Amino acid sequence: MNNNELVFLPLGGVGEIGMNMAAYGFGPETSRKWLIVDCGVTFGGPDHPGIDLIMADPAFLEERADEVVGLVLTHAHEDHYGAVLDLWPSFDKPVFATRFAAAMLNAKRAMEGIVERIDVTIFVPGEPFDIGPFNVEALNVAHSIPESCSLLISTTVGRVIHTGDWKLEDNPVSGEPTDAKRFKEIGAEGGPLALICDSTNALKDGKSPTEREIAVNLERLIAKAPHRVVVTSFASNLGRMVSVARAAQKAGRQVVLSGRSMHRIATIGRELGLLDGIEPFLDHDSFKHLPRKKVVLLCTGSQGEPRAAIARISNNSHPAISLDRGDRMIFSSWAIPGNEREVNAIQNRLIDMGVEVITNKDELVHVTGHPRRDELRELYDWVKPDILVPVHGEAAHLSAHAKLARDEGISDVFQMRNGDMVRLMPEPELSRAEVPVGELYLDADILCSPEQSGVRGRKRLSFAGIAIVSLCIGSDGNLRSEPEIHIEGLPELTDEHESAHEVVEQAVRGVFAGMTKRLRRNPDGLREALRRAVRGELNAWWGRKPNVKIFLHQV
Repeated sequence: MNNNELVFLPLGGVGEIGMNMAAYGFGPETSRKWLIVDCGVTFGGPDHPGIDLIMADPAFLEERADEVVGLVLTHAHEDHYGAVLDLWPSFDKPVFATRFAAAMLNAKRAMEGIVERIDVTIFVPGEPFDIGPFNVEALNVAHSIPESCSLLISTTVGRVIHTGDWKLEDNPVSGEPTDAKRFKEIGAEGGPLALICDSTNALKDGKSPTEREIAVNLERLIAKAPHRVVVTSFASNLGRMVSVARAAQKAGRQVVLSGRSMHRIATIGRELGLLDGIEPFLDHDSFKHLPRKKVVLLCTGSQGEPRAAIARISNNSHPAISLDRGDRMIFSSWAIPGNEREVNAIQNRLIDMGVEVITNKDELVHVTGHPRRDELRELYDWVKPDILVPVHGEAAHLSAHAKLARDEGISDVFQMRNGDMVRLMPEPELSRAEVPVGELYLDADILCSPEQSGVRGRKRLSFAGIAIVSLCIGSDGNLRSEPEIHIEGLPELTDEHESAHEVVEQAVRGVFAGMTKRLRRNPDGLREALRRAVRGELNAWWGRKPNVKIFLHQV
Protein backbone atom coordinates (compact mmCIF):
# COMPACT_ATOMS: atom_id res chain seq x y z
CA MET A 1 0.00 0.00 0.00
CA ASN A 2 2.86 2.40 0.75
CA ASN A 3 4.14 1.94 -2.82
CA ASN A 4 0.96 3.22 -4.48
CA GLU A 5 1.44 5.91 -7.12
CA LEU A 6 -0.88 7.92 -9.35
CA VAL A 7 0.58 8.43 -12.82
CA PHE A 8 -0.63 10.16 -15.97
CA LEU A 9 0.21 8.86 -19.45
CA PRO A 10 -1.05 10.54 -22.65
CA LEU A 11 -1.23 8.25 -25.67
CA GLY A 12 -2.67 10.92 -27.99
CA GLY A 13 -3.68 14.58 -27.96
CA VAL A 14 -0.56 16.08 -26.34
CA GLY A 15 1.54 17.88 -28.91
CA GLU A 16 -1.34 17.80 -31.41
CA ILE A 17 -5.00 18.77 -31.75
CA GLY A 18 -7.22 15.69 -31.83
CA MET A 19 -6.79 11.94 -31.22
CA ASN A 20 -7.19 12.41 -27.46
CA MET A 21 -6.51 9.35 -25.33
CA ALA A 22 -5.17 9.48 -21.77
CA ALA A 23 -4.42 6.81 -19.20
CA TYR A 24 -4.28 7.16 -15.41
CA GLY A 25 -2.42 4.44 -13.56
CA PHE A 26 -2.77 3.71 -9.86
CA GLY A 27 -0.94 1.23 -7.64
CA PRO A 28 2.64 0.02 -7.23
CA GLU A 29 4.82 0.45 -10.29
CA THR A 30 4.74 -3.27 -11.04
CA SER A 31 0.96 -3.75 -10.77
CA ARG A 32 -0.97 -0.62 -11.70
CA LYS A 33 -4.65 -0.46 -12.60
CA TRP A 34 -5.40 1.76 -15.60
CA LEU A 35 -8.33 4.11 -16.14
CA ILE A 36 -8.66 5.47 -19.69
CA VAL A 37 -10.11 8.91 -20.40
CA ASP A 38 -11.38 9.52 -23.95
CA CYS A 39 -10.66 7.62 -27.12
CA GLY A 40 -10.71 10.00 -30.05
CA VAL A 41 -9.66 10.45 -33.65
CA THR A 42 -8.15 13.04 -35.91
CA PHE A 43 -8.83 13.29 -39.61
CA GLY A 44 -6.50 12.31 -42.43
CA GLY A 45 -5.29 15.32 -44.42
CA PRO A 46 -3.22 15.92 -47.56
CA ASP A 47 -0.31 13.97 -46.05
CA HIS A 48 -2.54 10.90 -45.60
CA PRO A 49 -4.16 10.23 -49.00
CA GLY A 50 -7.11 7.86 -48.70
CA ILE A 51 -7.03 7.76 -44.90
CA ASP A 52 -10.33 8.66 -43.26
CA LEU A 53 -9.38 8.67 -39.58
CA ILE A 54 -6.25 8.45 -37.43
CA MET A 55 -6.29 7.25 -33.83
CA ALA A 56 -3.81 6.55 -31.06
CA ASP A 57 -2.33 3.05 -31.07
CA PRO A 58 -3.47 1.37 -27.81
CA ALA A 59 -0.72 -1.31 -27.89
CA PHE A 60 0.53 -0.34 -24.42
CA LEU A 61 -2.95 -0.86 -22.99
CA GLU A 62 -3.58 -4.05 -24.95
CA GLU A 63 -0.50 -5.57 -23.32
CA ARG A 64 -2.07 -4.72 -19.95
CA ALA A 65 -5.71 -5.36 -20.83
CA ASP A 66 -6.34 -7.29 -17.60
CA GLU A 67 -5.33 -4.19 -15.60
CA VAL A 68 -7.55 -1.78 -17.57
CA VAL A 69 -10.67 -1.06 -15.49
CA GLY A 70 -12.70 1.08 -17.89
CA LEU A 71 -13.03 4.04 -20.22
CA VAL A 72 -14.63 7.37 -19.30
CA LEU A 73 -15.73 9.81 -22.03
CA THR A 74 -15.68 13.51 -21.25
CA HIS A 75 -17.94 14.38 -24.21
CA ALA A 76 -19.04 13.26 -27.68
CA HIS A 77 -16.78 15.18 -30.03
CA GLU A 78 -15.01 12.98 -32.58
CA ASP A 79 -11.57 13.88 -31.24
CA HIS A 80 -12.61 12.48 -27.84
CA TYR A 81 -14.94 9.56 -28.62
CA GLY A 82 -14.58 8.82 -32.33
CA ALA A 83 -12.29 5.78 -31.95
CA VAL A 84 -14.35 3.93 -29.33
CA LEU A 85 -16.17 1.66 -31.78
CA ASP A 86 -12.92 0.77 -33.54
CA LEU A 87 -10.63 0.25 -30.55
CA TRP A 88 -12.66 -0.62 -27.49
CA PRO A 89 -14.46 -3.90 -28.35
CA SER A 90 -11.18 -5.82 -28.03
CA PHE A 91 -10.84 -4.67 -24.41
CA ASP A 92 -14.34 -5.85 -23.39
CA LYS A 93 -14.37 -3.34 -20.53
CA PRO A 94 -17.15 -0.89 -19.58
CA VAL A 95 -17.49 2.56 -21.08
CA PHE A 96 -18.83 5.38 -18.88
CA ALA A 97 -20.59 8.31 -20.56
CA THR A 98 -23.35 10.89 -20.14
CA ARG A 99 -26.71 10.11 -21.72
CA PHE A 100 -25.95 12.38 -24.68
CA ALA A 101 -22.55 10.80 -25.36
CA ALA A 102 -24.10 7.34 -25.00
CA ALA A 103 -26.85 8.26 -27.47
CA MET A 104 -24.27 9.61 -29.91
CA LEU A 105 -22.24 6.42 -29.61
CA ASN A 106 -25.32 4.28 -30.22
CA ALA A 107 -26.35 6.38 -33.25
CA LYS A 108 -22.82 6.15 -34.63
CA ARG A 109 -22.89 2.37 -34.24
CA ALA A 110 -26.21 2.14 -36.08
CA MET A 111 -25.08 4.48 -38.88
CA GLU A 112 -21.88 2.51 -39.47
CA GLY A 113 -23.70 -0.84 -39.35
CA ILE A 114 -21.68 -2.18 -36.42
CA VAL A 115 -23.38 -5.21 -34.89
CA GLU A 116 -21.16 -5.59 -31.85
CA ARG A 117 -22.47 -3.69 -28.83
CA ILE A 118 -20.38 -1.94 -26.21
CA ASP A 119 -21.27 -1.96 -22.53
CA VAL A 120 -22.08 1.68 -21.72
CA THR A 121 -22.86 2.88 -18.20
CA ILE A 122 -24.57 6.27 -17.91
CA PHE A 123 -23.21 8.65 -15.30
CA VAL A 124 -24.72 11.87 -13.97
CA PRO A 125 -22.57 14.92 -13.15
CA GLY A 126 -22.28 15.44 -9.42
CA GLU A 127 -22.83 11.77 -8.54
CA PRO A 128 -19.47 10.07 -7.86
CA PHE A 129 -18.92 6.46 -8.95
CA ASP A 130 -16.12 3.91 -8.56
CA ILE A 131 -14.12 2.27 -11.34
CA GLY A 132 -11.63 -0.10 -9.76
CA PRO A 133 -9.46 1.91 -7.33
CA PHE A 134 -10.56 5.22 -8.88
CA ASN A 135 -13.43 7.34 -7.63
CA VAL A 136 -14.75 9.53 -10.44
CA GLU A 137 -17.02 12.55 -10.26
CA ALA A 138 -18.12 14.34 -13.43
CA LEU A 139 -18.34 18.13 -13.29
CA ASN A 140 -20.49 20.14 -15.68
CA VAL A 141 -18.52 22.42 -18.00
CA ALA A 142 -19.66 24.63 -20.86
CA HIS A 143 -18.45 23.57 -24.28
CA SER A 144 -19.73 23.43 -27.85
CA ILE A 145 -21.59 20.14 -27.39
CA PRO A 146 -24.13 19.14 -24.73
CA GLU A 147 -23.19 17.39 -21.49
CA SER A 148 -19.45 18.06 -21.57
CA CYS A 149 -17.68 17.16 -18.35
CA SER A 150 -14.49 17.60 -16.44
CA LEU A 151 -13.53 14.64 -14.25
CA LEU A 152 -12.44 14.69 -10.61
CA ILE A 153 -10.47 11.45 -10.20
CA SER A 154 -9.72 10.59 -6.58
CA THR A 155 -7.38 7.94 -5.17
CA THR A 156 -5.90 7.21 -1.77
CA VAL A 157 -2.74 9.19 -2.64
CA GLY A 158 -4.37 12.29 -4.10
CA ARG A 159 -6.75 13.78 -6.64
CA VAL A 160 -6.60 15.00 -10.21
CA ILE A 161 -8.95 17.14 -12.30
CA HIS A 162 -8.99 16.16 -15.96
CA THR A 163 -10.68 19.19 -17.52
CA GLY A 164 -11.53 17.79 -20.94
CA ASP A 165 -12.68 20.59 -23.25
CA TRP A 166 -14.23 23.53 -21.38
CA LYS A 167 -14.77 27.25 -21.15
CA LEU A 168 -16.39 29.62 -18.66
CA GLU A 169 -19.95 30.48 -19.57
CA ASP A 170 -22.65 31.28 -17.02
CA ASN A 171 -25.67 31.14 -19.32
CA PRO A 172 -25.05 28.90 -22.36
CA VAL A 173 -27.66 28.62 -25.10
CA SER A 174 -27.91 24.86 -24.58
CA GLY A 175 -26.76 22.71 -21.67
CA GLU A 176 -25.39 23.46 -18.23
CA PRO A 177 -22.91 26.20 -17.30
CA THR A 178 -19.49 25.43 -15.93
CA ASP A 179 -20.00 24.39 -12.30
CA ALA A 180 -17.96 27.15 -10.63
CA LYS A 181 -19.35 26.29 -7.19
CA ARG A 182 -18.11 22.68 -7.31
CA PHE A 183 -14.69 23.64 -8.66
CA LYS A 184 -14.27 26.12 -5.81
CA GLU A 185 -15.31 23.45 -3.29
CA ILE A 186 -12.66 21.09 -4.66
CA GLY A 187 -10.01 23.78 -4.24
CA ALA A 188 -11.10 24.42 -0.65
CA GLU A 189 -11.01 20.73 0.32
CA GLY A 190 -7.22 20.66 0.41
CA GLY A 191 -4.85 17.78 -0.20
CA PRO A 192 -2.64 17.09 -3.21
CA LEU A 193 -4.35 18.11 -6.45
CA ALA A 194 -3.16 17.93 -10.06
CA LEU A 195 -4.81 19.74 -12.98
CA ILE A 196 -4.62 18.15 -16.44
CA CYS A 197 -5.86 21.08 -18.50
CA ASP A 198 -7.03 22.06 -21.98
CA SER A 199 -4.50 24.33 -23.76
CA THR A 200 -6.24 25.01 -27.09
CA ASN A 201 -6.63 28.77 -26.59
CA ALA A 202 -3.68 29.36 -24.25
CA LEU A 203 -2.16 31.77 -26.77
CA LYS A 204 -5.20 34.08 -26.66
CA ASP A 205 -5.66 36.79 -24.06
CA GLY A 206 -8.90 37.65 -22.31
CA LYS A 207 -12.02 35.47 -22.25
CA SER A 208 -13.70 33.60 -25.06
CA PRO A 209 -16.85 35.20 -26.48
CA THR A 210 -20.01 33.42 -25.40
CA GLU A 211 -22.54 31.45 -27.41
CA ARG A 212 -25.10 34.13 -26.45
CA GLU A 213 -23.06 36.72 -28.37
CA ILE A 214 -23.05 34.44 -31.41
CA ALA A 215 -26.81 33.96 -31.07
CA VAL A 216 -27.41 37.74 -31.09
CA ASN A 217 -25.35 38.18 -34.25
CA LEU A 218 -27.01 35.26 -36.03
CA GLU A 219 -30.42 36.67 -35.16
CA ARG A 220 -29.49 40.00 -36.74
CA LEU A 221 -27.93 38.47 -39.85
CA ILE A 222 -30.90 36.18 -40.44
CA ALA A 223 -33.49 38.90 -39.80
CA LYS A 224 -31.86 41.33 -42.23
CA ALA A 225 -31.13 38.86 -45.02
CA PRO A 226 -32.96 39.85 -48.23
CA HIS A 227 -33.37 36.29 -49.48
CA ARG A 228 -32.43 32.77 -48.42
CA VAL A 229 -30.04 32.17 -45.53
CA VAL A 230 -27.74 29.16 -45.33
CA VAL A 231 -25.75 28.37 -42.19
CA THR A 232 -23.08 25.70 -41.95
CA SER A 233 -21.58 24.73 -38.62
CA PHE A 234 -20.19 21.75 -36.75
CA ALA A 235 -23.13 19.35 -36.63
CA SER A 236 -22.38 18.45 -33.01
CA ASN A 237 -22.86 22.05 -31.85
CA LEU A 238 -26.45 21.68 -30.67
CA GLY A 239 -26.31 25.12 -29.05
CA ARG A 240 -25.58 26.66 -32.46
CA MET A 241 -28.49 24.69 -33.94
CA VAL A 242 -30.74 26.13 -31.22
CA SER A 243 -29.47 29.68 -31.89
CA VAL A 244 -30.16 29.36 -35.62
CA ALA A 245 -33.61 27.85 -35.00
CA ARG A 246 -34.63 30.59 -32.57
CA ALA A 247 -33.39 33.31 -34.92
CA ALA A 248 -35.30 31.73 -37.81
CA GLN A 249 -38.52 31.50 -35.78
CA LYS A 250 -38.21 35.13 -34.76
CA ALA A 251 -37.71 36.14 -38.41
CA GLY A 252 -40.72 34.10 -39.56
CA ARG A 253 -38.57 31.56 -41.38
CA GLN A 254 -38.61 27.75 -41.34
CA VAL A 255 -35.47 25.71 -40.75
CA VAL A 256 -34.46 23.05 -43.29
CA LEU A 257 -31.77 20.52 -42.37
CA SER A 258 -29.44 18.92 -44.89
CA GLY A 259 -26.82 16.33 -44.02
CA ARG A 260 -26.99 13.03 -42.15
CA SER A 261 -25.01 14.25 -39.14
CA MET A 262 -27.31 17.28 -38.74
CA HIS A 263 -30.35 15.01 -38.74
CA ARG A 264 -28.68 12.62 -36.30
CA ILE A 265 -27.85 15.36 -33.79
CA ALA A 266 -31.32 16.86 -34.10
CA THR A 267 -32.98 13.48 -33.50
CA ILE A 268 -30.88 12.85 -30.38
CA GLY A 269 -31.57 16.37 -29.13
CA ARG A 270 -35.34 15.83 -29.54
CA GLU A 271 -35.24 12.47 -27.77
CA LEU A 272 -33.34 13.91 -24.80
CA GLY A 273 -35.48 17.04 -24.50
CA LEU A 274 -32.66 19.37 -25.54
CA LEU A 275 -34.73 20.94 -28.34
CA ASP A 276 -37.87 21.65 -26.35
CA GLY A 277 -39.58 24.77 -27.67
CA ILE A 278 -37.91 24.49 -31.08
CA GLU A 279 -40.27 23.94 -34.00
CA PRO A 280 -39.77 20.72 -36.02
CA PHE A 281 -37.14 20.92 -38.70
CA LEU A 282 -37.91 20.21 -42.36
CA ASP A 283 -35.98 17.88 -44.64
CA HIS A 284 -34.10 19.30 -47.63
CA ASP A 285 -36.84 18.14 -50.02
CA SER A 286 -38.95 21.02 -48.65
CA PHE A 287 -36.34 23.61 -49.59
CA LYS A 288 -37.45 24.31 -53.17
CA HIS A 289 -41.10 24.77 -52.13
CA LEU A 290 -40.40 27.56 -49.61
CA PRO A 291 -40.30 31.27 -50.55
CA ARG A 292 -36.78 32.70 -50.60
CA LYS A 293 -37.53 34.97 -47.62
CA LYS A 294 -39.03 32.20 -45.53
CA VAL A 295 -36.21 29.68 -45.26
CA VAL A 296 -33.02 29.09 -43.29
CA LEU A 297 -30.98 26.09 -44.40
CA LEU A 298 -28.74 24.51 -41.77
CA CYS A 299 -26.32 22.14 -43.41
CA THR A 300 -23.16 20.08 -43.05
CA GLY A 301 -19.82 20.71 -44.72
CA SER A 302 -18.19 23.42 -42.61
CA GLN A 303 -14.82 21.62 -43.00
CA GLY A 304 -14.94 21.35 -46.77
CA GLU A 305 -15.91 17.66 -46.89
CA PRO A 306 -16.48 16.92 -50.61
CA ARG A 307 -19.67 14.87 -50.13
CA ALA A 308 -21.23 17.16 -47.52
CA ALA A 309 -24.22 19.36 -48.32
CA ILE A 310 -22.56 22.75 -48.75
CA ALA A 311 -19.83 21.36 -51.03
CA ARG A 312 -22.46 19.82 -53.29
CA ILE A 313 -24.52 23.01 -53.25
CA SER A 314 -21.46 25.04 -54.23
CA ASN A 315 -20.79 22.90 -57.31
CA ASN A 316 -24.47 22.54 -58.27
CA SER A 317 -24.58 18.81 -57.63
CA HIS A 318 -27.03 18.73 -54.72
CA PRO A 319 -30.22 16.85 -55.71
CA ALA A 320 -32.64 19.14 -53.85
CA ILE A 321 -30.95 22.47 -53.11
CA SER A 322 -29.63 25.29 -55.26
CA LEU A 323 -28.83 28.89 -54.42
CA ASP A 324 -29.34 32.10 -56.35
CA ARG A 325 -27.58 35.44 -56.58
CA GLY A 326 -28.26 37.50 -53.45
CA ASP A 327 -28.71 34.56 -51.07
CA ARG A 328 -26.68 34.73 -47.84
CA MET A 329 -24.25 32.02 -46.69
CA ILE A 330 -22.93 32.09 -43.09
CA PHE A 331 -19.94 29.94 -42.14
CA SER A 332 -20.63 29.66 -38.39
CA SER A 333 -17.44 27.66 -37.89
CA TRP A 334 -13.69 27.77 -38.29
CA ALA A 335 -11.56 25.59 -40.54
CA ILE A 336 -9.66 22.91 -38.66
CA PRO A 337 -5.95 23.20 -39.59
CA GLY A 338 -5.45 21.26 -42.80
CA ASN A 339 -8.96 21.96 -44.12
CA GLU A 340 -8.45 25.60 -45.10
CA ARG A 341 -7.90 24.92 -48.79
CA GLU A 342 -11.11 22.94 -49.22
CA VAL A 343 -13.16 25.46 -47.22
CA ASN A 344 -11.77 28.38 -49.23
CA ALA A 345 -12.58 26.59 -52.48
CA ILE A 346 -16.24 26.21 -51.45
CA GLN A 347 -16.45 29.85 -50.40
CA ASN A 348 -14.96 30.99 -53.71
CA ARG A 349 -17.43 28.90 -55.72
CA LEU A 350 -20.32 30.41 -53.76
CA ILE A 351 -19.00 33.93 -54.32
CA ASP A 352 -18.77 33.23 -58.05
CA MET A 353 -22.45 32.22 -57.93
CA GLY A 354 -23.31 35.64 -56.50
CA VAL A 355 -23.95 34.35 -52.98
CA GLU A 356 -23.01 36.66 -50.10
CA VAL A 357 -20.51 34.74 -47.95
CA ILE A 358 -20.09 35.74 -44.28
CA THR A 359 -17.32 34.23 -42.15
CA ASN A 360 -15.83 35.02 -38.75
CA LYS A 361 -13.56 37.50 -40.51
CA ASP A 362 -16.65 39.59 -41.33
CA GLU A 363 -18.84 39.07 -38.26
CA LEU A 364 -18.59 37.26 -34.92
CA VAL A 365 -20.46 34.14 -36.02
CA HIS A 366 -18.39 31.44 -34.34
CA VAL A 367 -16.57 30.87 -31.09
CA THR A 368 -14.69 27.81 -29.89
CA GLY A 369 -15.51 25.97 -26.70
CA HIS A 370 -12.07 26.37 -25.13
CA PRO A 371 -10.68 28.71 -22.44
CA ARG A 372 -8.52 31.73 -23.07
CA ARG A 373 -5.86 32.93 -20.67
CA ASP A 374 -8.12 34.80 -18.23
CA GLU A 375 -10.35 31.74 -17.94
CA LEU A 376 -7.33 29.55 -17.22
CA ARG A 377 -6.26 31.97 -14.48
CA GLU A 378 -9.74 31.86 -12.98
CA LEU A 379 -9.73 28.07 -12.88
CA TYR A 380 -6.30 28.06 -11.21
CA ASP A 381 -7.68 30.43 -8.58
CA TRP A 382 -10.68 28.17 -7.97
CA VAL A 383 -8.95 24.81 -7.62
CA LYS A 384 -5.47 25.90 -6.46
CA PRO A 385 -3.58 23.00 -8.08
CA ASP A 386 -0.20 21.84 -6.82
CA ILE A 387 0.61 20.34 -10.23
CA LEU A 388 -0.37 21.39 -13.74
CA VAL A 389 0.02 19.40 -16.98
CA PRO A 390 -0.95 21.24 -20.20
CA VAL A 391 -2.69 18.92 -22.69
CA HIS A 392 -4.93 19.21 -25.77
CA GLY A 393 -2.71 21.37 -27.93
CA GLU A 394 0.23 21.68 -30.26
CA ALA A 395 3.70 22.66 -29.05
CA ALA A 396 2.99 26.40 -29.08
CA HIS A 397 -0.23 25.99 -27.06
CA LEU A 398 1.39 23.71 -24.49
CA SER A 399 4.40 25.99 -24.04
CA ALA A 400 2.25 29.11 -23.61
CA HIS A 401 0.03 27.32 -21.10
CA ALA A 402 3.04 26.10 -19.11
CA LYS A 403 4.52 29.60 -18.94
CA LEU A 404 1.19 31.05 -17.83
CA ALA A 405 0.89 28.47 -15.06
CA ARG A 406 4.41 29.17 -13.80
CA ASP A 407 3.77 32.92 -13.89
CA GLU A 408 0.65 32.31 -11.79
CA GLY A 409 2.72 30.54 -9.12
CA ILE A 410 1.89 26.85 -9.70
CA SER A 411 4.80 24.96 -8.20
CA ASP A 412 5.09 21.91 -10.45
CA VAL A 413 4.36 22.36 -14.18
CA PHE A 414 5.18 19.46 -16.51
CA GLN A 415 5.43 19.90 -20.27
CA MET A 416 4.78 16.49 -21.79
CA ARG A 417 4.32 14.74 -25.10
CA ASN A 418 2.56 11.53 -26.01
CA GLY A 419 4.40 8.61 -24.45
CA ASP A 420 5.87 10.61 -21.57
CA MET A 421 4.70 9.57 -18.10
CA VAL A 422 4.43 11.80 -15.06
CA ARG A 423 4.08 10.54 -11.51
CA LEU A 424 1.59 12.97 -10.01
CA MET A 425 1.59 11.62 -6.45
CA PRO A 426 3.54 11.14 -4.33
CA GLU A 427 6.67 13.12 -5.24
CA PRO A 428 5.91 14.41 -8.75
CA GLU A 429 8.41 13.36 -11.40
CA LEU A 430 8.40 13.31 -15.21
CA SER A 431 9.80 10.42 -17.22
CA ARG A 432 10.40 11.14 -20.92
CA ALA A 433 9.46 8.62 -23.64
CA GLU A 434 8.44 6.07 -21.04
CA VAL A 435 6.04 4.28 -23.36
CA PRO A 436 6.21 3.66 -27.14
CA VAL A 437 3.32 5.41 -28.87
CA GLY A 438 2.06 5.42 -32.41
CA GLU A 439 -0.94 5.78 -34.67
CA LEU A 440 -3.48 3.56 -36.36
CA TYR A 441 -5.11 4.48 -39.67
CA LEU A 442 -8.67 3.70 -40.65
CA ASP A 443 -8.39 3.10 -44.38
CA ALA A 444 -11.98 2.55 -45.60
CA ASP A 445 -12.92 -0.59 -43.62
CA ILE A 446 -9.39 -1.63 -42.62
CA LEU A 447 -7.65 -0.58 -39.40
CA CYS A 448 -3.90 -0.74 -39.88
CA SER A 449 -0.55 0.73 -38.89
CA PRO A 450 1.02 3.49 -41.01
CA GLU A 451 3.50 0.94 -42.37
CA GLN A 452 0.69 -1.38 -43.44
CA SER A 453 -1.49 1.33 -44.95
CA GLY A 454 0.26 1.87 -48.27
CA VAL A 455 0.16 5.65 -47.74
CA ARG A 456 3.86 6.05 -48.57
CA GLY A 457 3.27 4.38 -51.93
CA ARG A 458 0.23 6.56 -52.62
CA LYS A 459 2.25 9.68 -51.91
CA ARG A 460 4.99 8.52 -54.28
CA LEU A 461 2.40 7.81 -56.96
CA SER A 462 0.75 11.20 -56.50
CA PHE A 463 4.10 12.97 -56.80
CA ALA A 464 5.72 11.12 -59.71
CA GLY A 465 3.22 8.80 -61.36
CA ILE A 466 4.07 5.32 -62.57
CA ALA A 467 5.34 3.56 -65.69
CA ILE A 468 4.56 -0.14 -66.09
CA VAL A 469 6.32 -2.33 -68.66
CA SER A 470 5.30 -5.90 -69.42
CA LEU A 471 7.52 -8.10 -71.63
CA CYS A 472 7.49 -11.68 -72.93
CA ILE A 473 11.02 -13.18 -73.05
CA GLY A 474 11.97 -16.40 -74.78
CA SER A 475 14.40 -18.96 -73.40
CA ASP A 476 17.01 -17.51 -75.79
CA GLY A 477 16.75 -14.11 -74.10
CA ASN A 478 14.99 -12.41 -77.00
CA LEU A 479 11.70 -10.50 -76.98
CA ARG A 480 8.75 -12.52 -78.21
CA SER A 481 6.45 -9.54 -78.75
CA GLU A 482 6.34 -5.77 -78.52
CA PRO A 483 6.55 -4.53 -74.91
CA GLU A 484 3.26 -3.47 -73.36
CA ILE A 485 3.61 -0.09 -71.70
CA HIS A 486 1.17 1.64 -69.35
CA ILE A 487 1.88 5.14 -68.03
CA GLU A 488 -0.16 6.99 -65.41
CA GLY A 489 0.42 10.47 -63.98
CA LEU A 490 3.19 11.65 -66.33
CA PRO A 491 2.93 14.67 -68.66
CA GLU A 492 1.06 14.05 -71.93
CA LEU A 493 2.69 16.24 -74.57
CA THR A 494 1.49 17.22 -78.02
CA ASP A 495 2.46 15.33 -81.17
CA GLU A 496 5.55 17.39 -81.97
CA HIS A 497 7.21 16.34 -78.69
CA GLU A 498 8.63 12.96 -77.82
CA SER A 499 6.12 11.15 -75.63
CA ALA A 500 6.80 9.31 -72.39
CA HIS A 501 5.67 6.12 -74.11
CA GLU A 502 8.34 6.56 -76.78
CA VAL A 503 11.00 7.28 -74.14
CA VAL A 504 10.14 4.05 -72.30
CA GLU A 505 10.11 2.00 -75.50
CA GLN A 506 13.53 3.31 -76.52
CA ALA A 507 14.92 2.61 -73.04
CA VAL A 508 13.71 -1.00 -73.22
CA ARG A 509 15.22 -1.57 -76.64
CA GLY A 510 18.47 0.03 -75.51
CA VAL A 511 18.76 -2.45 -72.63
CA PHE A 512 18.22 -5.42 -74.96
CA ALA A 513 20.71 -4.05 -77.44
CA GLY A 514 23.36 -3.57 -74.76
CA MET A 515 23.04 -6.90 -72.90
CA THR A 516 24.31 -10.28 -74.00
CA LYS A 517 21.83 -13.13 -74.36
CA ARG A 518 23.41 -14.84 -71.36
CA LEU A 519 22.71 -11.84 -69.14
CA ARG A 520 19.20 -11.51 -70.52
CA ARG A 521 18.44 -15.06 -69.38
CA ASN A 522 18.84 -13.91 -65.75
CA PRO A 523 15.33 -12.52 -65.03
CA ASP A 524 16.29 -10.66 -61.86
CA GLY A 525 19.24 -8.95 -63.50
CA LEU A 526 17.24 -8.09 -66.62
CA ARG A 527 14.33 -6.73 -64.58
CA GLU A 528 16.61 -4.43 -62.56
CA ALA A 529 18.48 -3.22 -65.65
CA LEU A 530 15.18 -2.36 -67.33
CA ARG A 531 13.86 -0.59 -64.25
CA ARG A 532 16.99 1.55 -63.94
CA ALA A 533 17.08 2.38 -67.64
CA VAL A 534 13.39 3.33 -67.86
CA ARG A 535 13.57 5.43 -64.70
CA GLY A 536 16.79 7.14 -65.81
CA GLU A 537 15.55 7.98 -69.31
CA LEU A 538 12.25 9.33 -68.00
CA ASN A 539 14.18 11.44 -65.49
CA ALA A 540 16.34 12.82 -68.34
CA TRP A 541 13.19 13.57 -70.37
CA TRP A 542 11.04 14.94 -67.53
CA GLY A 543 13.35 15.97 -64.69
CA ARG A 544 11.62 13.68 -62.22
CA LYS A 545 12.00 9.99 -61.40
CA PRO A 546 8.68 8.14 -61.60
CA ASN A 547 7.79 4.81 -60.06
CA VAL A 548 8.64 2.02 -62.47
CA LYS A 549 7.37 -1.57 -62.45
CA ILE A 550 8.75 -4.26 -64.79
CA PHE A 551 6.88 -7.52 -65.40
CA LEU A 552 8.77 -10.30 -67.20
CA HIS A 553 6.97 -13.33 -68.63
CA GLN A 554 9.18 -16.20 -69.81
CA VAL A 555 7.77 -18.26 -72.66
